[in-house]
Amino acid sequence: MLQTARITMEHGSGGQATGELIGEIFASAFDNDVLDRMEDSAVVPGSGRIAVTTDSFVVTPLVFRGGDIGRLSVCGTVNDLLMRGAVPKYLTCGFILEEGLEVSLLQRVVDSLAKTAKEAGVSIIAGDTKVIEGNGGLYINTTGVGFVPDGVEISAANAQAGDAVLVSGTMGDHHAAILGERLNIESDIESDCAPLGEIVRGLLDGGIEVRTLRDVTRGGLATVLKELAAASGKCFMLEENAVPVSPKVRDFCGLLGLDPLYMGNEGKLVAVVPGEQAERALEIMRNARYGSGAAVIGKVLEAKEGAGAGSADRGGAGSAEGFEAGELLMRTEIGGIRRLTVLQGEGLPRIC
Repeated sequence: MLQTARITMEHGSGGQATGELIGEIFASAFDNDVLDRMEDSAVVPGSGRIAVTTDSFVVTPLVFRGGDIGRLSVCGTVNDLLMRGAVPKYLTCGFILEEGLEVSLLQRVVDSLAKTAKEAGVSIIAGDTKVIEGNGGLYINTTGVGFVPDGVEISAANAQAGDAVLVSGTMGDHHAAILGERLNIESDIESDCAPLGEIVRGLLDGGIEVRTLRDVTRGGLATVLKELAAASGKCFMLEENAVPVSPKVRDFCGLLGLDPLYMGNEGKLVAVVPGEQAERALEIMRNARYGSGAAVIGKVLEAKEGAGAGSADRGGAGSAEGFEAGELLMRTEIGGIRRLTVLQGEGLPRIC
C-alpha cells in the first residue's frame, strides 16, 4: 500500500514512489495483457478505418451526483467515437495530480474509470502520470481509438430534407447536477453521464440509415443543432413541446433563469435519420440502455439560399420557404417561430 494518504511531489519523481503509485493505483485497476507489458508504446491489432479522438477533463467537483471525473472521462471519449459510427476499442489515459490529492479519492476515481471502461467495452492500453504543485486537484486527458465498419458513413454534413431529428432523452441533466453541487442547492438531480454504445449499435444493427449523430455536451442542444444545420446547409425545425426536459430540471431552470436548450449533457445524443425510419429508430432507442426517454423533436427542411433574414418571423413553419440554409428554428408552444443560435457567452465552465 502507498505509505501516504495524499499525493506528494515525490510521487511524480520517477522513482520508487512513482512506481508504487502506478502499480498500486493504476496498473491494478486497468489490468490487461497489453498494458501489463509496460512498454513505451502499445502495439495492438488495427483496422481499415480508424477513428481517433482526444479530450481533457477538468470538471469540478471531482465527484458529483450520478458520476465522477473518472466515469466522465470514459463516457466523453467513447461517445465521441460512437458519433462517427466507430466501435470504441482502446483508450489512453493521462493523469495530472496536484500535490495534496487524497489517495482514497484517486482510488475511487480510478476504480470508477475502470468500471466504466469495462461497461463501454474498451481497454486502457497506455497512460501517463504527472504530479504538480497545487491544492489536491485532479485532471485527466484521454485519447480514444475505434474502428469504423465498412459502409458506415456518419457525418454532420449528411442531413437531408425530410429527415427526422431525435434525441435519446431529457436535456440539461448533467449541467443541472454540476451547477447544483457548486451552489449547494439541495436536489436529487443526477448527471446523465453514460456511454451510448448500446443506442448506436442498436440503430446500425437495426438497419437504420443513420445520417448524423452528435452527443449533446457543452453548449447544449441548440448549439449542437445549429452546428449541424450549418454543416449540412439545411434548415432544422424543432417543436418546443417535443423536447424532453425532466420536471426536476425544468423547476431548476425556472429557479435560476436557465434555458434547458443551452444546458449540457454527458449521456445524450442527437440522431438524424430518414423521416420514414423515425418511428423504428425511436423504438430502438427507447429499448436501449440510457435511451428510455428518447423522442422525435423536429425535422430537416430544404432551405432556400439568400432568403430574407426576417422572413422566418412571418410564419410558414411547415415549409422551407423564406428560411435560410443553416438556420435553426423552433415552433413555440403558442405557435410562433423562435430563431435559435449557438450559446452566447461563457455558459458554465468546467462542466467536463
